[in-house]
Amino acid sequence: MSEPIPVDRTLEISLANDLREIAGVAARIDEFCENRSLPSQIAYAVNLAIDELLTNTITSGYGDDDPHRVEIVLREEADALVVIIVDDGVAFDPTEAQTPDMGGSLDAPSMDGLGFLLVRQMMDGVEYRRLQGCNIVTLTKRTDVAPEAGSSPD
Repeated sequence: MSEPIPVDRTLEISLANDLREIAGVAARIDEFCENRSLPSQIAYAVNLAIDELLTNTITSGYGDDDPHRVEIVLREEADALVVIIVDDGVAFDPTEAQTPDMGGSLDAPSMDGLGFLLVRQMMDGVEYRRLQGCNIVTLTKRTDVAPEAGSSPD
């Protein structure tokens, strides 16, 4: 009798500071989650949070036009997916981003921070640290909870 082939519990992605690379990241995360039979809501939430953070880093995180790398590690744990995003952009702690003023119009400058609010709502944990000139954001999404009724992204 043959032993089942172990599934690697970690996905590592390296991308350039180019918005066009984000779609490829999403596809790899979808595949990672699908191969582990995780609900589509988990992949959707993780992708949405990563998309927001990557977009912010690529558009606002660098004071030059030089090429930079962003590293992402997605790790499956017993009851959660843990995502670590590392970039060498300017120091920015998304856990301290201001909550947007929801009383204004959608195009008002007061809506800055809406994406970070979304990240905090979609994830079960968001942590930040700065180490050796790099931003390190750790996201946690629990996988041991049943999806809420009507929460399907489809």
